[in-house]
Amino acid sequence: MLRAICLSLATLSTPALASDPQPVTEADFRPFDPDKARIGQQLFYDPILAGNRNISCGTCHHHDLGTTDNLSLGIGEGGKGIGLKRVVAHKGIDKRVPRNAPAMWNLGAKEITVLFHDGRLSVSDLYGNGFNSPAEERLPDGLPDILAAQAVFPLTAFAEMAGHSEENEVAGAVNDRIDNGWPIIAKRVRTIPEYGAAFVAAFDDVTKPEEVTIVHIASALSDFINGEWRSFDSPYDAHLGGDADALTDQQKAGLDLFFGKAQCATCHSGPFLTDQKFHALALPQFGPGRTRMFDPSVRDVGRMGESDRLEDAYRFRTPALRNVTLTAPYGHNGAYPTLEGILRHHLDPDKSFEDWTPDQARLPRADWLAEVDFLTLQDAREVARIRRRTDLPEVSLDDAEVDALLAFLAALEGGPSTKGRLGRPEHVPSGLTVDGS
Repeated sequence: MLRAICLSLATLSTPALASDPQPVTEADFRPFDPDKARIGQQLFYDPILAGNRNISCGTCHHHDLGTTDNLSLGIGEGGKGIGLKRVVAHKGIDKRVPRNAPAMWNLGAKEITVLFHDGRLSVSDLYGNGFNSPAEERLPDGLPDILAAQAVFPLTAFAEMAGHSEENEVAGAVNDRIDNGWPIIAKRVRTIPEYGAAFVAAFDDVTKPEEVTIVHIASALSDFINGEWRSFDSPYDAHLGGDADALTDQQKAGLDLFFGKAQCATCHSGPFLTDQKFHALALPQFGPGRTRMFDPSVRDVGRMGESDRLEDAYRFRTPALRNVTLTAPYGHNGAYPTLEGILRHHLDPDKSFEDWTPDQARLPRADWLAEVDFLTLQDAREVARIRRRTDLPEVSLDDAEVDALLAFLAALEGGPSTKGRLGRPEHVPSGLTVDGS
């Protein structure tokens, strides 16, 4: 996060830099079908997709919370409420969601080819179905794009939406094999008359509700996410479009730093300010992480867990920065509650790690989970491994320059687009409760 385009740019002036990044337009996105998107809007907020029917996609990616949940590590299945008001509903929960809920902004862009913090989903023909994913060859055929492929995985995650295997038929089926749960969810949806009729009307290959599959459900969710959270109406976009007064002098100074001395765009490059690659930031690790089955203790090795390459240890995907002011806390585990905190970590990760305290983590209270929340930080060897793995270059900025960078990041916040196009529905066809309503 927050590094510049290449070292040679440090000598360029702001006018030259302004001609390098190109304005984002609708042409940068895959097309979406408005009718399918309207189905996706309802499904996104409908707990019918969850094993225990008590959580939706919108619970952790809410319109009111910048498409995230404002928590470091959330409580998925078994929680109640949204954002900082979310509480643990029962003591059956044995694990927090391992990583911070990623923002949804501009995920329908054509250039997006990899998703999740560790990149465990990518466009690939490795398994003959268009994607390299945790489902491998069991991923359903016919998923139209990476957003549709992504949509099916939270439904199978026990800590996110599936629940425990003994609690419901979806989780029980997934416990046997990942693809066994999707037909059950599809049947739940298509047997609701309003959904069944909507799918028949919107999809050419669906002539009766019985033909609705998880592929159709995922496609509707994809079209909703793609169309809903396109955001490129920020002051920075106006600046790229030629408005000389769109940025304040301080924001222009921050832009110059971002693409120059501060080296932010080394990783945060391109129209959406992400290189879609993986970098080690030496962030303090807490929570359950995505510990592998053979790991001797709680840990999260990031990209290495998927690639099995030692050089990928503790590397995580570069997040996009548009609307970054709306998506606190920051880092793959939400270690820093403020933008200034994560920015200063980039400048001196070793000192920042040393100074970091657990009270910076936003975690819903669960006393029985607190015993292991910070277990990794008690492992001296693991802490040493994390701290010596960093891809960050040495950069020194004074307080005024830090303030300028923060001002520029604020200029990446959009206008009306931040509210979405369709918004949150008041009611959903299942009749279940819509979070936040």
